[in-house]
Amino acid sequence: MVFSDSISLSTKGFCDIQDITPSVFTILGRSKIQNGTVTIFCPGSTGAVTTIEYESGVLEDLKEAIERLAPSNMPYAHDQRWGDGNGFSHVRAALLGPSLTVPILRGSLAMGTWQQIVFIDFDNRRRRRNILVQVMGE
Repeated sequence: MVFSDSISLSTKGFCDIQDITPSVFTILGRSKIQNGTVTIFCPGSTGAVTTIEYESGVLEDLKEAIERLAPSNMPYAHDQRWGDGNGFSHVRAALLGPSLTVPILRGSLAMGTWQQIVFIDFDNRRRRRNILVQVMGE
């Protein structure tokens, strides 16, 4: 069986991290699937989906690490070509990736106690995002 739905978000950009775990759990419950996988996917090229411990210290550490990996204040070829100033956001999103797949066991997401599913918006402006969630299994 396959069940699909989406999560709508308003984001602030510039490494805005939002916990979407409760929304994914809600969609999983509506799917009635007990064993399988759930895939969370962000269309577009300036956002990413991953798991982290959603705690203020970890969030700040992650933001700082991302800034060191793909600094927002350096020139990017993308910016020279398009002039939109968000080259850093495309690089950051590519490093973390647009999707995440989590196993489902006995109707629950197989995640650690302190692990949450997050969407990270790397763009340089506010956006309205629709995150796709597809649950597959039996």
